[in-house]
Amino acid sequence: MNFFNRKTTWSNGEFIPLKLCIASAYILVGACFHDFVYQNRVIFILLFIVTVIFSVYSWIKKMSKENK
Repeated sequence: MNFFNRKTTWSNGEFIPLKLCIASAYILVGACFHDFVYQNRVIFILLFIVTVIFSVYSWIKKMSKENK
Protein backbone atom coordinates (compact mmCIF):
# COMPACT_ATOMS: atom_id res chain seq x y z
CA MET A 1 0.00 0.00 0.00
CA ASN A 2 1.68 3.17 -1.19
CA PHE A 3 -0.09 6.10 0.46
CA PHE A 4 1.30 8.78 -1.84
CA ASN A 5 0.28 7.09 -5.10
CA ARG A 6 -3.42 6.71 -4.26
CA LYS A 7 -5.78 8.88 -6.26
CA THR A 8 -8.75 10.57 -4.64
CA THR A 9 -11.11 13.33 -5.65
CA TRP A 10 -11.75 16.14 -3.18
CA SER A 11 -13.98 19.16 -3.58
CA ASN A 12 -12.92 22.62 -2.42
CA GLY A 13 -15.38 22.40 0.45
CA GLU A 14 -13.72 19.25 1.73
CA PHE A 15 -10.35 21.03 1.83
CA ILE A 16 -11.59 23.85 4.08
CA PRO A 17 -10.84 22.08 7.41
CA LEU A 18 -7.37 21.08 6.17
CA LYS A 19 -6.62 24.61 5.00
CA LEU A 20 -7.81 26.05 8.33
CA CYS A 21 -5.63 23.57 10.22
CA ILE A 22 -2.54 24.50 8.21
CA ALA A 23 -3.24 28.24 8.46
CA SER A 24 -3.69 28.07 12.24
CA ALA A 25 -0.40 26.15 12.55
CA TYR A 26 1.35 28.89 10.55
CA ILE A 27 -0.13 31.56 12.80
CA LEU A 28 0.95 29.71 15.96
CA VAL A 29 4.49 29.21 14.67
CA GLY A 30 4.73 32.84 13.62
CA ALA A 31 3.41 34.05 16.98
CA CYS A 32 5.72 31.86 19.05
CA PHE A 33 8.87 32.28 16.99
CA HIS A 34 8.45 35.76 15.50
CA ASP A 35 12.11 36.70 16.07
CA PHE A 36 13.31 33.52 14.35
CA VAL A 37 10.93 34.06 11.43
CA TYR A 38 11.98 37.72 11.10
CA GLN A 39 15.70 36.89 11.16
CA ASN A 40 15.29 34.21 8.49
CA ARG A 41 12.67 35.96 6.38
CA VAL A 42 14.77 35.80 3.20
CA ILE A 43 14.89 31.99 3.42
CA PHE A 44 11.14 31.82 4.02
CA ILE A 45 10.44 34.20 1.13
CA LEU A 46 12.61 32.14 -1.23
CA LEU A 47 10.93 28.94 -0.08
CA PHE A 48 7.54 30.54 -0.69
CA ILE A 49 8.50 31.69 -4.19
CA VAL A 50 9.90 28.28 -5.19
CA THR A 51 6.86 26.40 -3.90
CA VAL A 52 4.44 28.83 -5.58
CA ILE A 53 6.21 28.43 -8.92
CA PHE A 54 6.23 24.64 -8.57
CA SER A 55 2.56 24.54 -7.56
CA VAL A 56 1.39 26.79 -10.39
CA TYR A 57 3.46 24.84 -12.92
CA SER A 58 2.03 21.54 -11.68
CA TRP A 59 -1.51 22.93 -11.78
CA ILE A 60 -1.15 24.29 -15.31
CA LYS A 61 0.40 21.02 -16.49
CA LYS A 62 -2.45 19.01 -14.97
CA MET A 63 -5.12 21.32 -16.41
CA SER A 64 -3.64 21.19 -19.91
CA LYS A 65 -3.41 17.40 -19.71
CA GLU A 66 -7.09 17.08 -18.65
CA ASN A 67 -8.35 19.44 -21.38
CA LYS A 68 -6.82 17.49 -24.27
